[in-house]
Amino acid sequence: MPYYHLYEMNHAAMGPLRAAADMTRLYFQNPLNPWTHTEVGKSIAAGCEVLERMTRRYGKPEFGIPETTVSGVKVPVRENIVWSRPFCDLIHFERATNKGKNDPKVLIVAPMSGHYATLLRGTVETLLPKAEVYITDWIDARMVPLADGKFDLDDYIDYLISMLHFLGPDTHILGVCQPSVPVLAAVAVMEGRDDPYVPATMTLMGGPIDTRVAPTAVNDLAMRKGIDWFKRNVIMQVPFPHPGFMRNVYPGFLQLSGFMSMNLDRHVTAHREFFQHLVEGDGDNAEKHREFYDEYLAVMDLTAEFYLQTVETVFIEHSLPMGTMMHGDTPVDCSRIRRTALLTVEGEKDDITGRGQTRAAHDLCTSLPDDMKVHYEQPSVGHYGVFNGSRWRAEIAPRVLDFMRSNPSAARKIDRPKSAAAPGAKTQPRAAEVASKTPSVAVQPERKSADALEEILLASPRGVADDLKAISGVGPKLEAALNEAGIFHYWQIAGLTDQQIEALDSKLDFRGRMERDKWIEQAKSLSETVS
Repeated sequence: MPYYHLYEMNHAAMGPLRAAADMTRLYFQNPLNPWTHTEVGKSIAAGCEVLERMTRRYGKPEFGIPETTVSGVKVPVRENIVWSRPFCDLIHFERATNKGKNDPKVLIVAPMSGHYATLLRGTVETLLPKAEVYITDWIDARMVPLADGKFDLDDYIDYLISMLHFLGPDTHILGVCQPSVPVLAAVAVMEGRDDPYVPATMTLMGGPIDTRVAPTAVNDLAMRKGIDWFKRNVIMQVPFPHPGFMRNVYPGFLQLSGFMSMNLDRHVTAHREFFQHLVEGDGDNAEKHREFYDEYLAVMDLTAEFYLQTVETVFIEHSLPMGTMMHGDTPVDCSRIRRTALLTVEGEKDDITGRGQTRAAHDLCTSLPDDMKVHYEQPSVGHYGVFNGSRWRAEIAPRVLDFMRSNPSAARKIDRPKSAAAPGAKTQPRAAEVASKTPSVAVQPERKSADALEEILLASPRGVADDLKAISGVGPKLEAALNEAGIFHYWQIAGLTDQQIEALDSKLDFRGRMERDKWIEQAKSLSETVS
């Protein structure tokens, strides 16, 4: 029997025991029960709660941030999903106030490494009073139907670029841990295209940019086992009846097992102390334990292709620092980064991402002047202390916000040689040029793109619509999207200009598929056949 199926069966089999333990706990906590006030009754109730919590499945937690303080005034906060794709929602924490209009616009890229984005609740809470905050809310892969396609590291990077386009210019991007690599790669790819929407700053916190530096147990495991071992031992299919049935994933419970085994004695001690707090009636410390483990034990599955590509690229081949990383057919060249200021943050006692691994980004961004690169190491904190807790609130967050305010715009004039453009890359307006022509920066490129598209879009097909699914890479969903946009015929696609391709790619979020799958060449051939 597959291991994932065995895990599900074991969880179901434990259901009656969990129910019995919970019922017993309630019985011995009832104030009308004489045993409730005895040492024996308290111990039984405490033991039952520990048993129930250790065997339950923890669902996705809520962010639970109802309000924040802006300029000394408490204001309500509302969560809005402003951008959505099958594997990710972009959440905006909207502050109900007109104050703080000039606060930096921050895109927090949460780790896609087993835990939900709510792990960064403390990160969001700290930034909200001084920033307009957005966060990536990654979707559990077992909840995404197989029909929605794959999701790998290239798709991750494409998602980030699409979000930055959606948020517009002068966005500040902050990657926590694992996202540091795709964040740096996304900015490098955008800079290589002279994209006007590159972020003003990027902050990389505790990220494995170069795992050859001070390797940890996580890094050693990847190097020792090799990618084939991971393919054979940790990739499993989602069992029925989850929506992602038959999808190949790296299960969240395996990731959690790995993290807990690294500090098993600490977790055992924490649960023993939790039992003692319950017996002694120490409600405050018991509640702190519940809050931490409600978050820590809530895990999600990752798609197999994303997990394996990340392990191979980041931990085995070290592709980014070696200069061999590719995004599709495009080399990821960090030396192209010239407009996005860089801040790296590390923890002195980080046992997951070794000291110096994040700082390595400075050595890769060789074209950035020194006054646009800052590194900070926080003394006496581990991995989670970099983005959560008292040191984050008091010492790290103020530095991050100050760095963003010091670099409010990416619209800096760069004297880039013409030869610097990547072969075959499309030329886009430079941010500095856009800024000089349009004070608002945000609207002019989109308006020109929209005007360019109007020349070729149709309100309805001319005669019988062509079967766009005959183009390799176009399925029913993409055909419907193209039809809805106003494209019904091969000749429309065959006649697209570079500017129209860019506009259509941005509008429908094809993530470069038109170029990769050679839609133009296919449409020309099909158009000749039809005519």
